[in-house]
Amino acid sequence: MVIPVHDVNPIRRTPWVTYALLAANVVVFLLTPSAPESVTGAASLAQTCHLEAFMEHWGAVPRELIHGQLPRLVPSGQTGVGVSGPGCVLAPPDYHKYPPLSVLTAMFVHGSWTHLLGNMLFLWIFGNNVEDRLGRIRYLLFYLFCGYAAGYGYALVESSSAQPLIGASGAIAGVLGAYLLLWPKARVWVLVPFLFFIPLRLPAWIVLGLWFVLQAFYAAGYGVSDAGTVAYPAHVVGFAVGLLLALPLRSSTPPLANPPPPNRNYARWG
Repeated sequence: MVIPVHDVNPIRRTPWVTYALLAANVVVFLLTPSAPESVTGAASLAQTCHLEAFMEHWGAVPRELIHGQLPRLVPSGQTGVGVSGPGCVLAPPDYHKYPPLSVLTAMFVHGSWTHLLGNMLFLWIFGNNVEDRLGRIRYLLFYLFCGYAAGYGYALVESSSAQPLIGASGAIAGVLGAYLLLWPKARVWVLVPFLFFIPLRLPAWIVLGLWFVLQAFYAAGYGVSDAGTVAYPAHVVGFAVGLLLALPLRSSTPPLANPPPPNRNYARWG
């Protein structure tokens, strides 16, 4: 898997909505109990219980979205000792959860630094151009719609699951789908992990096309052992919806300008 670093695709105006989305995701993560405290992913039982309670409250649970089945008991954030040993205490929820709204809140919740930074990297690189093309209001509505489509698409596939769905990746996948359709020939600097990181400049259709193929492959259950913990079907749905929504804009999108000579500082980060 290649790691994108930045694209060579200038923008005309400051992408304030993309910046706001980045900031909102970071702020929510910093307010998430226990998640920001660990870089390695290791956590104590108390931290795990607090995090599970937060995810249950603000995450989107497929069974709740499709069947409206709200649980009678949820993680309370407290620890206790049961017949099988120490664990998280379950208790009746002290809040009312509206499942459709949970899809929105789940878009801004991340469980670890790697989860957050991976999503924000893609949003930083590709979101600004899509915002520039759509305009700020339409871009925000586009982003949220893709997130909702990805959330409900995943819930339809895993309708009996009680595992909370969290993260911005479904909405960001929609951004990637739109970017691929509108600027397939845009150059993207990537790092290829092979013994060490090798920098290459590749067209967007290779970078994002490869990303989508891998997500579809993983969604089908091939080539990855943790397919149950990563919502690959949500990525596939979000990408496809973003691509379809961008179709009407393809014919009116101006072509990329010819890049200036290599000795000039022309590349924009993100």
